[in-house]
Amino acid sequence: MRLAELSERSGVPTATIKYYLRERLLPPGTRVTATQSEYGEDHLRRLRLVRALIQVGRMPVATAREVLAATDDETLDQNTRLGAAVWALPHGPEPDEDDPAVAAARLQVDGLLERLGWEHGLESGAASPAYGMLVAAVATLARLGYPHDSDHLAFQAGLAAELARADLDLVEAYPTPAERIEAAVALTVLYEPVLQSLRRLAQAEESTRRFGGR
Repeated sequence: MRLAELSERSGVPTATIKYYLRERLLPPGTRVTATQSEYGEDHLRRLRLVRALIQVGRMPVATAREVLAATDDETLDQNTRLGAAVWALPHGPEPDEDDPAVAAARLQVDGLLERLGWEHGLESGAASPAYGMLVAAVATLARLGYPHDSDHLAFQAGLAAELARADLDLVEAYPTPAERIEAAVALTVLYEPVLQSLRRLAQAEESTRRFGGR
């Protein structure tokens, strides 16, 4: 397909596609004349991922390029590529090491991960961004006096594990390794607001059930 058709099918303006090409977020098409190129289904799929990262995930172009580079690194196995791509996604705040609650939170999180048998909070000696986010969140709960006991966190982790299985069931339905990696990254970004919304709706339903009113 030519650029105009790629724009029409993807819903992305041609000027934006040209920008993505210049920024190396989209691989170049196959040159057919001095001024025109052909694009394929891979470009259409990649455009969906780029839109998920930049428009929904609101990440800078440089960060999106880093994520895409990880998805494209065929020297890595599928699990490592997926981990590298998700690692590169924007994450929440890192723990404040000057906060006295952080050291206790880190011990609690380490104990929780050991209890769960989750071995990938640490990779190659470097802390996963998600690990840091969890430590920071538990420290904040403790500092402000809200519940953060390990039994409650373990229950939440069990729900997260169920969601992870459902996510990867969706990913495995894609036919090729490249499509599975791209889908996993896109769904990680796109489903986070879905999960947040569903949780708030569920809380409203449960509140009405328990306390009445509207």
